[in-house]
Amino acid sequence: MEYRAYFEDALGRLKAERRYRVFVDLERDATHFPYARWHRDNGQVEDVIIWCSNDYLGMGLDPQVIEAMRTAATCHGVGAGGTRNIAGTNHPLVALEGELADLHGKPGCLVFTSGWISNLAAISAIGSLLPDCLILSDAYNHNSMIEGIKRSRAERQIFRHNDLDHLEDLLKAAGRERPKLIAFESLYSMDGDIAPIGKIADLAERYNAMTYLDEVHAVGLYGPRGGGIADRDGEMGRIDVIEGTLAKGFGTLGGYITADAPIIDAVRSYAASFIFTTALSPALAAAARKAVQVLKSEQGVELRARHQRQANLTKHALSAAGLPVMANHSHIVPVFVGDAERCKAASDLLLERHGVYIQPINYPTVARGTERLRITPSPAHSDGHVAHLVEAMVDVWQTLQLPLTETAANVVPFRRETDDAHCTFPDFKKAAE
Repeated sequence: MEYRAYFEDALGRLKAERRYRVFVDLERDATHFPYARWHRDNGQVEDVIIWCSNDYLGMGLDPQVIEAMRTAATCHGVGAGGTRNIAGTNHPLVALEGELADLHGKPGCLVFTSGWISNLAAISAIGSLLPDCLILSDAYNHNSMIEGIKRSRAERQIFRHNDLDHLEDLLKAAGRERPKLIAFESLYSMDGDIAPIGKIADLAERYNAMTYLDEVHAVGLYGPRGGGIADRDGEMGRIDVIEGTLAKGFGTLGGYITADAPIIDAVRSYAASFIFTTALSPALAAAARKAVQVLKSEQGVELRARHQRQANLTKHALSAAGLPVMANHSHIVPVFVGDAERCKAASDLLLERHGVYIQPINYPTVARGTERLRITPSPAHSDGHVAHLVEAMVDVWQTLQLPLTETAANVVPFRRETDDAHCTFPDFKKAAE
């Protein structure tokens, strides 16, 4: 049997649908974020600016975080030494769990090697331990949550995205006595919309359900100490399990859950994907803890304010230029394309012609026909960077004849707050000065 042909056929289908993913070889510059060096296939190396990183605040390049990792690696080595059960539990990891429990105001925390694994492990364990559990899942939930629900073998019912009436109907039909878990996200990263956390908590209390909240795209970025949307809205104490990542707002690697001690202990004791996975290394744990500490501090308050300013500025500037920005109330800036091939073409042209790196978002990450470019401004993106991005996007939209919300040909160029003159930047590096 020629097995190779099956894999070639599968890849051919992706390429025919224009969904085949190409990775750009980038080398981030720790001294000059958000710039990176692009290693082209022909061997040339060029500077580009990253506009789609999930390291939303640039904490992965923060000198304090880097120094914490360096010090821990020197003291403890670069590996964990095993699973948490076999020599892998290390003091920096235990200290990190204490820091995260404090961040969310919960008695306990458990750290995993990624946010994907934390959802898979926690939801599967919780759902399997609750007898006859019904899991009510938002229609837009992340793949990791869906896989955790499947692994639990509990019954799943999907409620329409952020639809409180539909959720209430399902809760009411299940009855008060049946164990129920409402699984949802605080911030949905492809559209940038936010869940009504308080109202979902109201329904959970009314119908005797547990709540499981994924805050991965919000931790570090929202709330007085960076605890996420539930922290910002004063709802953390009403949520049973809060899940987060260390790889986005905190800029390192890993995932975690925080909850009451019995829930944490049960997941620790029953979740196979936790039990049989090598622990997070001491160096990563120390770096993550430092990032959490920084973002709890006054420095974190300032970073969050700068981040929100640049996200709002980017949305305003792109919208003013007639580009089809998908409206939301978060830091995510999705620009609608609606076609996989043209979305990839726009991404390629931005990189080749303007040195702007924005990955195309296609199916299965988003539904077919809703393809988009997903822009994530950071505190390190200057007003000049925004000006250059607007000019680059308008040029690409006009070149590819992509739909605009209004005629962009005569749009007044973006202005910096500190400069009354119109900004046009033929060289994007000069724009950043």
